[in-house]
Amino acid sequence: MTTDTITNDWTSVAETITVCRADELPEGQMRLVEAGERKIGVFRCGDGELYAIEDRCSHDDGPLAEGEFDAGACTVECPRHGSLFDLRSGRPKTLPAFQPVDIFAARVEDGEVKLEV
Repeated sequence: MTTDTITNDWTSVAETITVCRADELPEGQMRLVEAGERKIGVFRCGDGELYAIEDRCSHDDGPLAEGEFDAGACTVECPRHGSLFDLRSGRPKTLPAFQPVDIFAARVEDGEVKLEV
């Protein structure tokens, strides 16, 4: 009896895009970028860390990244209905949103802010 092994590699390969020079995104600032058909907000929180979140509120699909950014708390508030999202996890902290939004890996490499999409 012969046994055939079928292997499916479902690992997706992330694309890395350059957002800006690292000195162009100081603490407390945000950059909105387009990656294909998605808009993504890249934020530098008060701890100096970079976080990236999709620009779409899970409550009504409105813009999210353009909302009020609290660098100390590392949150962004939806400008339409006030849901507060944690930039580290993409999870809403307040209603009316209750579903998380996508987050993306961001880092500084060779003096540039890089985003994996």
